[in-house]
Amino acid sequence: MAEEENQPRNRKERRAAAKESGKHPSTATINAAGHIPLSQPDRTGPKGKTLLEIADERTSALQGMMASGQPFEKSLGDGLARDENGRVLLPAKDDDEEAVIGPVGESFFLATSLAMVHFTLDVLVFNQHAQEISWPAIIQRTAIAYPILFLIVYMMKSEMANRFQTLKQLFCLSVAIASGCYMIYAGNTYDYFAVMKQAPPL
Repeated sequence: MAEEENQPRNRKERRAAAKESGKHPSTATINAAGHIPLSQPDRTGPKGKTLLEIADERTSALQGMMASGQPFEKSLGDGLARDENGRVLLPAKDDDEEAVIGPVGESFFLATSLAMVHFTLDVLVFNQHAQEISWPAIIQRTAIAYPILFLIVYMMKSEMANRFQTLKQLFCLSVAIASGCYMIYAGNTYDYFAVMKQAPPL
């Protein structure tokens, strides 16, 4: 018992004891587990403020600052977002966003993007096979494809197509299956270059 009481209880006391004895505990050789000094943890309460107490103090201080500030008007306590003049800011509706350019404008932009992809793929087909690029033929094919792309996109964006979503999806599925079947047929029937020339429009 007396030996246990004389043992240092924490790191500070162990360092002080090591200075007095001239031996550092880390340099001492430990032969067995029984030579490791054991001590009970410090079970006294916290000496300073706990984190919960500090958080409570800061919360009460913030609430005191908010209470001393200018109070909100009761008419503005509905939780709606307002501008500097107090007018309610409403979120934009999807219908308004679509009405900005409408289905015609949307079809124009999508058809233009698809025509650019068609033109690029057509040029890459000639470039891949080290053929001389026939610009008039490529431009002519793109010009023929553009109105077709525009009509297809416009039909898919119209109100009638939006009313019949299932029919629209079935139409797209049937066109995709037909295009895929024709690509398989063309790949087995024609030579490679002819198939690659038919790939961009498909």
